[in-house]
Amino acid sequence: MMPNQKNIMLRFSFIILVMVLIGIAIICKAGVIMFAERQYWKDVADRFVKENVTVRPTRGNIISSDGQLMASSLPEYKIYMDFMINKRKSETEEEEKTRLKLQHIKDSVLYANLDTICKGLHEIFPDKSAAFFKQHIKNGRKKESRSWLLYPKRISYIQYKEAKRLPVFNLNKYKGGFHEQAFNQRKKPFGSLAMRTLGDMFPDIEQGAKNGLELSYDSILKGRNGITHRQKVMNKYLNIVDIPPVDGCDIITTIDVGMQDIAEKALVDELKEINATVGVAILMEVQTGDIKAIVNMTKCNDGIYREIRNNAISDMMEPGSTFKTASILVALDDGVITPETVVETGNGVYMMHGRYMKDHNWHRGGYGTINTTKSLMVSSNIGVSRLIDDHYHDNPEKFVRGLHRVGIATPLDLDIPGAGKPNIRIPNKDLSNWSRTALAWMSIGYETQIPPINTLAFYNAIANNGVMVKPRFVKSIVKDGQVVEDIAPEILNPAIASPKAISEIQTILEKVVSEGGGKKAGVDGYFIGGKTGTSQKLPRGNGKYIASCIGFSPVDNPSVIAMVRIDEPQGLYYGGVIAAPAISTLYTNILPYLLKE
Repeated sequence: MMPNQKNIMLRFSFIILVMVLIGIAIICKAGVIMFAERQYWKDVADRFVKENVTVRPTRGNIISSDGQLMASSLPEYKIYMDFMINKRKSETEEEEKTRLKLQHIKDSVLYANLDTICKGLHEIFPDKSAAFFKQHIKNGRKKESRSWLLYPKRISYIQYKEAKRLPVFNLNKYKGGFHEQAFNQRKKPFGSLAMRTLGDMFPDIEQGAKNGLELSYDSILKGRNGITHRQKVMNKYLNIVDIPPVDGCDIITTIDVGMQDIAEKALVDELKEINATVGVAILMEVQTGDIKAIVNMTKCNDGIYREIRNNAISDMMEPGSTFKTASILVALDDGVITPETVVETGNGVYMMHGRYMKDHNWHRGGYGTINTTKSLMVSSNIGVSRLIDDHYHDNPEKFVRGLHRVGIATPLDLDIPGAGKPNIRIPNKDLSNWSRTALAWMSIGYETQIPPINTLAFYNAIANNGVMVKPRFVKSIVKDGQVVEDIAPEILNPAIASPKAISEIQTILEKVVSEGGGKKAGVDGYFIGGKTGTSQKLPRGNGKYIASCIGFSPVDNPSVIAMVRIDEPQGLYYGGVIAAPAISTLYTNILPYLLKE
């Protein structure tokens, strides 16, 4: 081997040896850090980096169709004081001396500014004196509290900012000790207006929404949480955003604040006058299905009417005479009767398959011989029952299938949680679930259960020339002023019956209001179609009734349909006497309101 080659090999071996030694040293040092010095370095890291903190997004707003804020999230705060300098684990003697020195400085600054602080707090919160705050703060320091509540109530953002300007409080919380707990409080500028439809939030934000649109659209309204952590950089702690929060979207509802207010006042006035237990009022735009107003009032123990539950969509009640329209429409559509078909009602009492049926005027001698139109105009139980029983008694399934066809039994799948579904039983082939009287009583609105809004949707289809639309509560979803999603009107059935049958039933319903039992629903200068209803609550004979009335106007081109249902009125209980006037009041106020638009 040549001398030069030998030198090169020696140098190469030396380099390799050095690299191996460095590698061994690194591995050894890593092992020492990982095992022997693990806790030390962990404590050092803890001083510079704080745990991740969840950042709550701002919940989206709920806005009326006319652009008014109906529900919004506003920040509220509770304010606290940390009187102590943080004591670290495994604190050295030198660190302890430093901490006690800083504690002395902190106390000195606090007490030097105590009078100014307490005077300022009193000006912000006048219900507590400066002397109260002074003693209260001293008590917190004496107890060495790390989180002393300065004021017992939640405060507004403005109050929080004013408090933050006070001496000591204007320092960061690690120096001065002043800190806050933020809450995203839900506020409703119009108070209880449409409260049950809008919905409520749980006090604990983590639990989310309780009911109403707040619950239905919770995933859209609530947004997405962000994450931050605190890290020490150049002797200062900075909030480092790992994942920014995403604020929730706004939802634009179909509710009109003016119409909601009108409907609520009209219903409550009527409920007070007749001392009823529950009342429902709904206003819906005919062509779109937009719910312009929905009111649910329950009489509470203190005599005040409040929205407790969404009765308009959840109550499963026998509809009574408002159901007669569906029965007659099925028969008209099947072609088994016409508006002029004659029926004998006798003296107002008629034996239906072993069970007596009565008209409400039986004590005055009944209606005698009348036709289909008159049967609905005067809401004759016998007239409607005989017309249906005469043509469907041997095939009740055909009639019930017809009820499903015309939409009275259609599930609506509403945006509001807790909605009921119509319960109209279909007879078995062997009629094992059917009695001889079932058809007769079903035809006049008994032996069925239908939520008020389903009945309204059926009548709306009649007003809308046979087109059944789904009741709509939300029109669009908006983010930063831009429409994210349009929620178009949904057609559930383009034709619930033939145009001829729809035209015939429209004419009959107009006569119900202009000449028949629904006269009190009328408004001077307007043509209104509709139907009243009265049903006896179970168990029969308990003296408790439900009164209803539905109206749509103007008949030739209806824009809004209205429904009023009153539960357990005192005294007179007929729909044409107590519910119809409420419909008249609604239209008296609403029709001029609509003309302004």
